[in-house]
Amino acid sequence: MHRNWRKTDVLDKLAAQVGRRSLDNLTIGPVITWDNPSIKAHIDAVLELDGAELLFGGVPLRGHQIPDCYGSYEPTAIKVPLKHFRGKAKRQLLTTELFGPFSLIVEYTTKDLDFLLQTLHDLPHHLTAAVVSNDAQFTDHVLAHTINGTQYAGLRARTTGAP
Repeated sequence: MHRNWRKTDVLDKLAAQVGRRSLDNLTIGPVITWDNPSIKAHIDAVLELDGAELLFGGVPLRGHQIPDCYGSYEPTAIKVPLKHFRGKAKRQLLTTELFGPFSLIVEYTTKDLDFLLQTLHDLPHHLTAAVVSNDAQFTDHVLAHTINGTQYAGLRARTTGAP
């Protein structure tokens, strides 16, 4: 998230949208590759980083019948400073994929863009990404320096929930 977005209510809107998700409307489901203790340990490890902040979620779902061998967590987002991606050990922690309702919000400035793009390039999966901008030169620069299986671009770019 570019630092300019801090001046808006985008994070509040994101939290409000997430608040509408539920097991009843099938917008939340079990995480079949992680159980709750593993998810909690990952969340706790990320929150131990200097400047990390829980934006929403971070707790197990209640009132469900999901077996304990599967994860069942509220959609969770943690804001993490970009500086933590500079160290290899922290980068590994921050790029671990839960394949569940877990997101990192990383704020950057224009001067950080090339480092951010290199960081994305170094990720192992390259699944799906979106570039949401009305600045054609910015969008072209990002698209030219990233590789993803599926990429969405434009002012109203949407993904399946991927970064």
